[in-house]
Amino acid sequence: MPTNLPDVANHLTAQTEGVLERVGMSNIEVPLMLASDDNHPRMVSASVSAYVNLIQPQAKGIHMSRLYLLLDKLSTEDSLTVSSLEQLLQEFITSHGDLSDSAQVIVKFDYHMRRSSLVSGKQGWKAYPVVINGQLQQGKLSIELSLDVPYSSTCPCSAALARQLIQEAFQQKFANDKSVELEQIHDWLGTVQGIVATPHSQRSVAEIKVQLAEGVTEFPIKALVDGVENTLKTPVQAAVKREDEQEFARLNGQNLMFCEDAARKLKYLLDNTPIFSDFWLKVNHLESLHAHDAVSIATKGLESGYKA
Repeated sequence: MPTNLPDVANHLTAQTEGVLERVGMSNIEVPLMLASDDNHPRMVSASVSAYVNLIQPQAKGIHMSRLYLLLDKLSTEDSLTVSSLEQLLQEFITSHGDLSDSAQVIVKFDYHMRRSSLVSGKQGWKAYPVVINGQLQQGKLSIELSLDVPYSSTCPCSAALARQLIQEAFQQKFANDKSVELEQIHDWLGTVQGIVATPHSQRSVAEIKVQLAEGVTEFPIKALVDGVENTLKTPVQAAVKREDEQEFARLNGQNLMFCEDAARKLKYLLDNTPIFSDFWLKVNHLESLHAHDAVSIATKGLESGYKA
């Protein structure tokens, strides 16, 4: 076996010179112990992208194995926290000497949460896609937390049109009756003819990106999910019995919303959450009436922040 192995990246110069903003690896499959705000560290199966920049225009390339081994060390010896993520980014830069002065790590995984049913008390798992994007540039750390939260939306316009049809059906049914007994109306409302129309609703998704403010020490995944679901009030359910389905129907009826309504509610929530220094949100109502989707996008509005 040869004792001296060639290191082309270290000893050859680039044929075409130039600096590169990001060089590294994507889709690294790695288990990570995640410490978040639910007080229950858990293992997540993550897909990780690891990058540094290349500021030496003559250098052939970076040392990708160093990035991988540092990530593997985090996976086997530590948990993923805001602090350990910052340390990893710093080690990426340090391991490359004068080749790099900035680094980025993007961690993607599904975050599973136990969610209780609305009435019956049954529980089930819900998975929320999460992305943690950490960057260290010129000594400044920025961490973006992204996640998707599904919910149900019922169209206010459709609800109004359905109510009108129900009123018309009532008039047709009882127009010739001089008096109508309460029980008679009650029984009629329980028939298909009584509720002649229903409003359309659809599964919807809120895509949220937030920048964590300075001083935040943990990833506020649970707090963000709870905030979105409690604000919109119609979260997609896990375990469901009949009484839960009925309550879900009631919540949809009492929380009618256009995509604009949902976006404004979430904007107010994020605007008043101090641990987020900036945010971007996109509300997607995956229409059951149309073949296209209804969408609203909002940001905090910072001059140097997210743009719509």
